[in-house]
Amino acid sequence: MNIVVCIPAYNEEKTLPDVITSIKKIVSESSDDYSFLVVDDGSSDKTVEVSKKLGARVVSHPSNYGLAETFRTEMKEVLKLSPDIILHIDADGQYLAKDIPLLIEPVKRGKADLVLGSRFAGHIESMPWLKRFGNKAFSRVISSIVRQKISDGQTGFRAFVPAVAKIDILSDFTYTQEQIIRSAREHFRIMEVPVHFARRDGESRLMKNAFHYAARAWIGILRIQRDYLPLKFFGAVGGFFVFLGLALGIFILYSWITTDAVGGIPRVILSALFIMTGIQIVLFGFLADMRKR
Repeated sequence: MNIVVCIPAYNEEKTLPDVITSIKKIVSESSDDYSFLVVDDGSSDKTVEVSKKLGARVVSHPSNYGLAETFRTEMKEVLKLSPDIILHIDADGQYLAKDIPLLIEPVKRGKADLVLGSRFAGHIESMPWLKRFGNKAFSRVISSIVRQKISDGQTGFRAFVPAVAKIDILSDFTYTQEQIIRSAREHFRIMEVPVHFARRDGESRLMKNAFHYAARAWIGILRIQRDYLPLKFFGAVGGFFVFLGLALGIFILYSWITTDAVGGIPRVILSALFIMTGIQIVLFGFLADMRKR
């Protein structure tokens, strides 16, 4: 089978040689035909030179476009190579080549269309607690959307058929999650296998700091809920406003019973406004949910 290993890279001249060399060593005895596609996201080091020297096909962005755009480029370019199976792996060396057969085999045997290498089902050497918490929160949301247990929806280690690569990815941050959600919506078979996640040598280039990651992650979670669970999202927001209105209304009622005064007309108007706003938001959620179906 024609298996293309896709590696997005940004200033990874130090880690790429080990990543590609270790993969070549693992697949050297395989009867399948492995090739490499490196998508360089505007690196300023020798990532391109190193990749070509190792025999990889290289596609470069003129500047740093970011992970999501790099992924879109990767999918567009890999389809030109007519692969039977696509293997996506990060360039930082945290995913191990020895786990590649675990991802490839279910696809080869026709048991799955998208196989995710789950770090949480396997072993994690090191991961900041805030990122670990965010990853688990993402995965819970994704699981509720696809109605299937997904323990690691953010993994950068996955194998899939070309049809999955043709799915349009619109997100600028949650592209890994979007691929899973859209694959499930189009009835592709998804499964997870446990993988080892090694400690990174040096600082991550994907995250400025833990709080930057947390902010973007939670925005991503809210966006996913808004787009794929509109009733739950707008129901929660609307419910909050209704709660505020009712709480204020109860206070006004208590004040009227005990003091024979409501504390002014503005309070009554504000209470009614909160309740009406909340109901409208909930109704909007129902409308959005009907359109999704």
